[in-house]
Amino acid sequence: MEFSRRAMLGAMGGLAAGGTLAALTGKAIADAPVPAAMSEGKGGHFMQMGGEFSWKPMKLDPAECAPVAYSGYWYKGFGCGYGVFYGIVGMMAEKYGAPYNSFPFSMMELWKGGVSDWGTLCGALGGAAAAFSVFFPRKEAIPMVNELFRWYEQTAFPIYNPGEAAQGVKGVLPTSVAHSVLCHVSVSTWCHETKLKANGKERSERCGRITADVCAKAIEILNAKIEAGKDWKGALAKQESVAGCTSCHGKDKMSDMQKGNMDCTPCHSGSDAVADKFHDHPQQ
Repeated sequence: MEFSRRAMLGAMGGLAAGGTLAALTGKAIADAPVPAAMSEGKGGHFMQMGGEFSWKPMKLDPAECAPVAYSGYWYKGFGCGYGVFYGIVGMMAEKYGAPYNSFPFSMMELWKGGVSDWGTLCGALGGAAAAFSVFFPRKEAIPMVNELFRWYEQTAFPIYNPGEAAQGVKGVLPTSVAHSVLCHVSVSTWCHETKLKANGKERSERCGRITADVCAKAIEILNAKIEAGKDWKGALAKQESVAGCTSCHGKDKMSDMQKGNMDCTPCHSGSDAVADKFHDHPQQ
């Protein structure tokens, strides 16, 4: 089918108009004023409105926030990381408004299933660590993360019971100790010990309740940090396996091939399912 002269001229006119609009739009963007807080630094990169770590952390009630975190787990299926993060920063938003209410909370859905169902870090812990890092720089957040993660590794979950408000399964659920911060290990250990399915309602309920547990513990740590300030340190010592392994493996040690603070035993205990890194170790 051939274009008529009128149709061709109309199309060309549209392209010309579109090009003019694009040019004007680009000029408008280029001429738009950049906030002073965003224009500092080389090229204006990496600056943050108000400055880095400028949001003030507020104390919260763990008992009040835990049910919110539990409900957040079920909200649109957003999961554990969303539930914990909203149970902390979202509750500050509900109570105090700006700037907390400007956070795009839905992005925390990425933590579901240990980051998009990859079974890596438990999303509840990821949401809590992210909340800590909204307010505190790395050196101050690390002790908070250490305390929360060590507590998680050695605690029998779930603790929280929503009672009649349960959205998955009502009643008491069996517990297990994960000895790991990984979603894969935490879920698989619980399923192995309870003989319940990883894709069953009981497991979903378990993770919803752990969302409440982690949120409550994270708020306890946050409140203690706010009271003590920069010098706050956690109470839980380094895991025995980590202390043992890092005596030889790590920075400035005889074998610098290990990085991290996770309990070593779930992956290196020498059981039938995992590699044997303890029996007759080190080998001569």
